[in-house]
Amino acid sequence: MSLNSSPYIGRFAPSPSGPLHFGSLIAALGSYLRAKQQQGKWLVRIEDIDPPREVAGASSDILTTLEAYGLHWDDTELFQSHRLDIYQQHIEQLLKEDLSYFCHCTRKKIQQMGGVYDSRCGQLRPRLTQGAVRIRNSAQVEHFTDLVMGSVTVKHSFAAEDFIIKRSDGLYAYQLAVVLDDAFQQITEIVRGCDLLETSCRQISMNNILGFNSPNWLHLPLACTKPGFKLSKQNYANAIDRKRPQASINAALRFLGQQQVDIDDVDVMLKQAAEQFAISQIPQLSEILIEQ
Repeated sequence: MSLNSSPYIGRFAPSPSGPLHFGSLIAALGSYLRAKQQQGKWLVRIEDIDPPREVAGASSDILTTLEAYGLHWDDTELFQSHRLDIYQQHIEQLLKEDLSYFCHCTRKKIQQMGGVYDSRCGQLRPRLTQGAVRIRNSAQVEHFTDLVMGSVTVKHSFAAEDFIIKRSDGLYAYQLAVVLDDAFQQITEIVRGCDLLETSCRQISMNNILGFNSPNWLHLPLACTKPGFKLSKQNYANAIDRKRPQASINAALRFLGQQQVDIDDVDVMLKQAAEQFAISQIPQLSEILIEQ
């Protein structure tokens, strides 16, 4: 169901695995400008549910950087780590209703299945009582429309797979947390990078299973240093400059196919950028090569 009739609410949801880099700025700026162009809210969510990947102090560093760039968020920022009880409540309810199940299959075993999990643990009786938790994927969504990328279709095997919603190490999976949080924050449109384009089908499936409306989707090109090699914290991308944000803002606007704005106070720059923001000018590409 479309949420076009609802007040616009967008979000930027970084993980605290390092400082913001140019690729992060593209996602932050694109989502911010889209929200402000629609006279809507722009929220910030820190996706801190994967401690092994997180860097101490990164959350506060990210928020400080956003403020230095004039990317001021509405409402209080949300930390996923504060919502673990909510995630667990949904896990327990899904297990109780037999809408999810425990699984013991390792990656090696799944590779032996041909690389796609075949739902075997969901057929066991009596049911397993520990391990990873997988959703019974009754929705199996394999197609959706993206506002930039157009018609998106994924392989049926990917769309139909019973995917993990809680890992065997006890950590909650992205596909569960992101859907619950987007519903909780009443997000009407998700603007983010194309690295998450195909997994949107799983989030739509999860929304359908839980009875939530799905938001609209708008995926932006990824900034890559070479084909298939996106800028990322894991790839040691350089942090953006907090002291001189104007040049980076204009560089991100150029990347997104937008008109540059006058170098000025960042708040003035962003106001001008929002007024002239046009999604029709965003390149319909999954990645764009840049020099770092």
